[in-house]
Amino acid sequence: MTTREPPDALHDRPALLPVGREVGGAPFKRAALFWGPLAAASTFLAERVIAGVIGRVGHPAAALDDAYIHFQYARAFAEGHPLRFQAGEPLTSGATSLLWPAILAPFWALGARSHEIVWPAWILSFVALGALAGEAVLLTRRLAGRAAAMGAGAMVLACGGLVWCAASGMEVVPFAWAIARASRRASEWSEAPAERSWSRCAELVALAWAASLLRPEGAVTALFVAATLVGFAGPGGWRARTAGLGAIAGAFSPMLLLYVLTGSARSNTAIAKLLPGNPYYAGPTLSAAVWANVKILVGTLLQGEVWSAEFLPQGGAPFALAGLGAVAWLGIRGKSRWRAAAILLIALTMVAPCFYLTFLWNRLRYLWPFATGWLVGLACLARVAGDIAGAVRPRWRIVTPIVCGAFAGLLASRLGWVLDDVAQSASGIDRQQVALGRWAKESLPENARIGVNDTGAIAYFGDRKTFDVVGLTTRDEARYWVAGVGSRFEHYERLRATSPAELPTHFIVYREWMGMDSVLGAQLHQATVSDATILGGQTMRAYVADWSRLGSGARPWTAEHQEPLDELDVADLESESAHDYELLDARDGEEVAREGTSPRGNLVVDGGRSHRDAERFVVHLRPGAAAKGVVRVDGPPGCTVRVWANEAPVDTLDMGDDPGWVEKSFQVPAVAATARTRIELRAEGGALTTFHYWFFGTSDRD
Repeated sequence: MTTREPPDALHDRPALLPVGREVGGAPFKRAALFWGPLAAASTFLAERVIAGVIGRVGHPAAALDDAYIHFQYARAFAEGHPLRFQAGEPLTSGATSLLWPAILAPFWALGARSHEIVWPAWILSFVALGALAGEAVLLTRRLAGRAAAMGAGAMVLACGGLVWCAASGMEVVPFAWAIARASRRASEWSEAPAERSWSRCAELVALAWAASLLRPEGAVTALFVAATLVGFAGPGGWRARTAGLGAIAGAFSPMLLLYVLTGSARSNTAIAKLLPGNPYYAGPTLSAAVWANVKILVGTLLQGEVWSAEFLPQGGAPFALAGLGAVAWLGIRGKSRWRAAAILLIALTMVAPCFYLTFLWNRLRYLWPFATGWLVGLACLARVAGDIAGAVRPRWRIVTPIVCGAFAGLLASRLGWVLDDVAQSASGIDRQQVALGRWAKESLPENARIGVNDTGAIAYFGDRKTFDVVGLTTRDEARYWVAGVGSRFEHYERLRATSPAELPTHFIVYREWMGMDSVLGAQLHQATVSDATILGGQTMRAYVADWSRLGSGARPWTAEHQEPLDELDVADLESESAHDYELLDARDGEEVAREGTSPRGNLVVDGGRSHRDAERFVVHLRPGAAAKGVVRVDGPPGCTVRVWANEAPVDTLDMGDDPGWVEKSFQVPAVAATARTRIELRAEGGALTTFHYWFFGTSDRD
């Protein structure tokens, strides 16, 4: 005796598309039945979000300051100077996305200026949200059946992180749609040889390029598309293989474009935020930092705790991980391995932001594009649960839609908080960064150049040149931000000597983030917002820039009338590079810009590195001629410092009993002096903070 399985069974595979090949109006009816509810749901969410923002703010407003970076680049595209954050400035790559500003540019050109640019960003993002839900349905349906597929679509629409990002004005949801559609189309290419047309091939290549240009992580999807086209080309499939090369080119298109336009394949965002390439993270330190981020992702964020509590139900990590297992199981059982691989790849690409210094910025926006894979996984888990229940009693297959409904309901239970937070965040941005940008336009001279550490709204509304101290939108500044406050101070000293016009005339910054009070002059204005956690701080202040202290630490106070043979300015990246200065075990956050007085009472500011128990570098001395080294240093009382020159001990320094920075001298005998003399200091009894080294000609008797 046989039993008839419900139409949801694995072997009952529905059509790959929501429309059929029937004549007449049937395809349109099926499309309407499929897309209509999704469009209605996304429209309802958009109306709720927009009503909340306008009700709180009074006009359209973005919930992230970074959105205004994209709007400023959109303006640049429309004005004919693409990738120049402001006209006349060097080409930069400060936007997370290269494609999103280009998409918004026509709207700016057509008159969507000021706050109005938010409207097209909203419309495109919420259309993408509905389309993403549709892609989730189509990705899931062949793998887990109709009920689970509908559940996946519902979970996408109920996901607070995706709704928040659709409201933010950023590229997040359009990017999520691009990778989901590319993955779904690639799956279909592998499953249906009869559907492998040239137009499908072209669409896959276009999606590969779009995904990569929307966000760098899209390269993962582009390479998956390339693997699909090459691996499933079939006999005589030279076109598909050629298209695969096009998809590979798409994966590397952002780097190629940046290299051609700026001379560097790395974006400013990558330099400022990625762990690889950061001088303080290499080898075991790098792997430990990435692993720590992975543990936060799985053990905290997927659990719905701390930073994700607003979006996810608590305790969800085991279900999320089990969902990925369910995807793999259904893919193997249903012979849809490539589709399962596509879904798993979307989900696991969420690990890519773990290579950032932190991915906890901006309501986790770096993670949400990959939520689709996890939500499809939950739908597949519901299908497996239904299959297990159905094995006991066929009617119990209803467990699948019930579990999907429960998951969607738990996600939707957070939407009230999400909608309120979007409005509150948009209001906070408007009352702080936007307000300060408008103040700058009204109060600062047209030739003002404003140093900023949140560059979006201040540049967009201020209509003044900006100097991004973080380096996202100002060329070549990111490496100094990453190095630390001491390196930034030393860099500003070099700029004053070589390109003084590049230095800011004013600052609008979070004082704590800036970490350099010595360059902040008179305070002119401030904006305080205490009720928006999206901001970098409660108070952002405007200052006149004060560069009077630059260079105050350039000369030793113990030997002011001598010209040095060589000089190493610690924390000055160019000086360190010229002297093969070794970071050794230096860590992020250990740089300082110390301000104090010399023994003669002169105010001195000098950049340096703290927590140094050893120093190694090369200086250029006269071969065979003795020299005297002078080091500006701060160390604990009683600390002893051993000095080596070319691996031979040459002197010992006693830090004494007085706290504070001092200048100590040591001898380099003639026998140890060479054109490239390797100097090493080893501290005993505590760690040092080193600032500056000078080397003067002398004799062995001095």
